[in-house]
Amino acid sequence: MPSFDTKLDPNLDSVGNAVDTTGKEIGTRFDFKGTSAAVEFNKKDKQVIIFGDSDFQIDQVRDVLYNKLTKQKVDIRFMDVGKVEKIGGDKVKQVIKIKAGIEAELAKKITKLIKDSKLKVNASIQGEEVRIQGAKRDDLQAAMALMKKEITDAPLSFDNFRD
Repeated sequence: MPSFDTKLDPNLDSVGNAVDTTGKEIGTRFDFKGTSAAVEFNKKDKQVIIFGDSDFQIDQVRDVLYNKLTKQKVDIRFMDVGKVEKIGGDKVKQVIKIKAGIEAELAKKITKLIKDSKLKVNASIQGEEVRIQGAKRDDLQAAMALMKKEITDAPLSFDNFRD
């Protein structure tokens, strides 16, 4: 039976490269000289941490990071931006989590969308991905098109296509 898997799969190496180039740009820009502006990437926890002197500076560093991520062809929708936290004195930080794997809420939304579409396919949640199965290849392609159109808040990827 033909099938494919739907999942959220960011390229963490590209995110790391974007964070590195952001750090280099922060080090050379005049408006960041003498400040505590910095950016770190924790690949194990899948998060980017931005440090700065103020909320405004955090926003500036985040803009630079988003620019670099776009150049590395990483979708910004993978980023889950947290709140700005005080870390002592006049320093602040912001944690940006990288979405990887489909959360239960999104998986339920996908399966409901597939069932309501009246396509002759089945959707089943398997851990952090959703498997779509159908009798015809055309139905699977229609399901892909439907998901791309309807689910705009997450950059879904389709892989493991089997005939």
